[in-house]
Parts: sequence; structure tokens; C-alpha cells
Amino acid sequence: MTDAPAPKAPMVPCPTCQTLTRFAPDNPWRPFCSQRCRSVDLGAWASERYRVAAKPPADEDDGPAN
Repeated sequence: MTDAPAPKAPMVPCPTCQTLTRFAPDNPWRPFCSQRCRSVDLGAWASERYRVAAKPPADEDDGPAN
């Protein structure tokens, strides 16, 4: 019985710098290419440069009068 070759890991662009990097368990920063790029992305979230669009909540006072 022979061992089957491991499936080839896909190459994906790093979300920060666009460098192609392996998306595999042996890349501890995946999908990023390095700790630096991972930290840059985390800093962008922490400084609120990335935001998820949402509708503002409706005020409870906007309902019909009783």
C-alpha cells in the first residue's frame, strides 16, 4: 500500500499586500503571507477603517402614537 500524495495547497493573494501565498496548515498566518500583513489588517479593523454596512437602528419613539 502506498501513501497518496497530499493535495496541493492553493495559492491565494495576501489580503494586505497581494503577494501569492500558500493557503495551507503549514502557513501559520494564512490567508496572509506574514505576521506583518496579519498585524496591518488587524490594525485596520481596530482603527475602524473597515466597516460593515448596516441600517441605523430605528428609534423607539418613532412608532405610532397611542
